[in-house]
Amino acid sequence: MADDYIIEMLHITKRFPGIIANDDVTIQLKKGEIMALLGENGAGKSTLMSVLFGLYQAEEGEIRKNGKPVKIMNPNDATALGIGMVHQHFKLVEVFTVLDNIILGTEPLKHGFVDRAKARKKILELSERYGLAVDPDAKIEDITVGMQQRVEILKMLYRENEILIFDEPTAVLTPQEITELLHIMKNLAAEGKSILFITHKLNEILAVADRCAVLRKGKYIGTVDVANATKEGLSRMMVGHDVSFAVDKKPAKIGETVLDVQHLSVASKIHAKLAVNDVSFKVHAGEIVAIAGIDGNGQSELIFGISGLEPPAGDLKNTKIILAGQDVTNKSIRERSICGMSHIPEDRHKHGLILDYQLDKDIVLQRYWQPDFEKKGFILKKNVTEYADRLIEQFDVRSSQGSKTIARSMSGGNQQKAIIARELDKKHCFLIAVQPTRGLDVGAIEYIHKQIVADRDKGAGVLLVSYELDEVMNLSDRILVMYEGEIVGEFDPKRTNFEELGLYMAGAKRYGKMKTGV
Repeated sequence: MADDYIIEMLHITKRFPGIIANDDVTIQLKKGEIMALLGENGAGKSTLMSVLFGLYQAEEGEIRKNGKPVKIMNPNDATALGIGMVHQHFKLVEVFTVLDNIILGTEPLKHGFVDRAKARKKILELSERYGLAVDPDAKIEDITVGMQQRVEILKMLYRENEILIFDEPTAVLTPQEITELLHIMKNLAAEGKSILFITHKLNEILAVADRCAVLRKGKYIGTVDVANATKEGLSRMMVGHDVSFAVDKKPAKIGETVLDVQHLSVASKIHAKLAVNDVSFKVHAGEIVAIAGIDGNGQSELIFGISGLEPPAGDLKNTKIILAGQDVTNKSIRERSICGMSHIPEDRHKHGLILDYQLDKDIVLQRYWQPDFEKKGFILKKNVTEYADRLIEQFDVRSSQGSKTIARSMSGGNQQKAIIARELDKKHCFLIAVQPTRGLDVGAIEYIHKQIVADRDKGAGVLLVSYELDEVMNLSDRILVMYEGEIVGEFDPKRTNFEELGLYMAGAKRYGKMKTGV
């Protein structure tokens, strides 16, 4: 019955240069349900939701609300129809407060001035009702990513949206924040809100969604009732073949030390306390060492210190970072790269790509001055393009115009694959991989895990930072747990479990030492 559906997107086709992003797609959202939208990177999920939110207009097809055709030419039209969207990369003004971001564009006025007291009262009522605690006076740049997401959700609720679109909402959250968000989504649905939920994470779909629609390469594959679905069945629909969820790897063959960190401290940008406090550890050739911990315990700052993005702090007389036998403590990022360091960064937009560059330029960012790509001060464009085309094919980076695609226009997952291709292909003995599979679909995760294991087996030392405990346990040969800027435990993944790691991650226990000779 059409009356059952609050939103219908019927036969939607959306084209971009060189690609049909949505090819005759139909999905229907029922009142008060959570519907997941599943698909590989570049399958057209975000594009379809951007059409619903008015960011794009479809060339063909029709949108109906409560059975009646509607025109959505821009996000204001969508908001007027009660449609709100939390984007994968948040749309917040960093120097504004939480309150100012929530009311932006819909400010309540009193005698020609913004009625901040009225706005504050409504925001606090909403935050209490839905369990979305925020500080209205905090600046966006000073709060965690999980808190920023609450602000995005409150923006929708403040505007009294009844149809809520979540685009990859858990891609940047910790496990605890994910559990909290899924609980909030269930509460919203119970209140009568209708939710469209884009995700790659099959566990989350099984935990929270009522139905799941699957897209593959821009086409609609089908819709299933989640109550009757399995991870294996959903992944097969998504990628078109069976996917292995276990990481296949042989025992590590430990070699020489490739990274030796001695007494490293790194300052915090938020408070006076050190974010990293006197940390020492080693990574050997042929092993994957994972840093586990709840987000915000110094993992990001540790990587900034090792990679050269931040200088060491504190007592410097004993601080050393030795890479492949060379002291790089005071060397530049480029010098560390030349010494053999590759880095898949946590923030692909800030530290991984120049978003307005063509993909081929981004792929040679750390190598353009080498003889393969430069002669007498001029870039050898043909060589750059051929090299980029090879990596794009090898790593299955999906882009509308190949190596000439502007990086900004690609899906987040394909941006990530481009960075991974660049970092794994360049000559290196040590790889830093921070959240390497964030925002990737199960097929891509399987592929990237194989690449990282292959890198290890070729003799590289790998330092993995991941907030996905499954990834930490499956991929690593050794686990270091960080809590409040210090390493509080060292574990063999074969001899520990989630519960034990969780106690150390929460600060309830310290110091566990791995029972091996490494």
